Amino acid sequence: MALTATIFKANLQISDMDRHYYVDHHLTLARHPSETDERMMVRLLAFALHADERLSFTKGLCVDDEPDLWQKSLSNEIELWVDVGLPDEKRLRKACSRAMQVCLYLYGGRNAELWWNKNSVNLQRFRNLTVVEIPEASSQQLAKLVQRSMQLQCTLQDGEIWLSCDDQALTVTPLVRKSHG
Repeated sequence: MALTATIFKANLQISDMDRHYYVDHHLTLARHPSETDERMMVRLLAFALHADERLSFTKGLCVDDEPDLWQKSLSNEIELWVDVGLPDEKRLRKACSRAMQVCLYLYGGRNAELWWNKNSVNLQRFRNLTVVEIPEASSQQLAKLVQRSMQLQCTLQDGEIWLSCDDQALTVTPLVRKSHG
């Protein structure tokens, strides 16, 4: 018998001071049986960083040729492709050829660092690729916020992210490994 996804609800209040974006999003996240709480919360953080009315979660781990999140234009072109994890270079090359902008969120501490050291030289040729690492301590703290129904407040300013849920709060300072352009 196949395992099914676990459904999580998140009410995410975003105050993005840098983009002047102040919106509440009512999200449904499906966590694949093989996905960890940490990965799911990094996906949610990526949503907060790129929040837009057209940004949506995809089938993710269930489908090889879709990202974790994407934003499509009204003419169905992929404006933004967002992946989470440590993909192979071939996947990123394909993403960069299909989307106007690609953002990759690394996490996992030492594994993320090893992945970056192995792939960084080859990734420099992709002008539309941004690579951001979420520090291990931060991604592990994010995982501790997981509840089936979450009320989250997220404030973004000057590269810092403040996230709170109930009586828990954390600050995330992502490490930009590569900027597009």
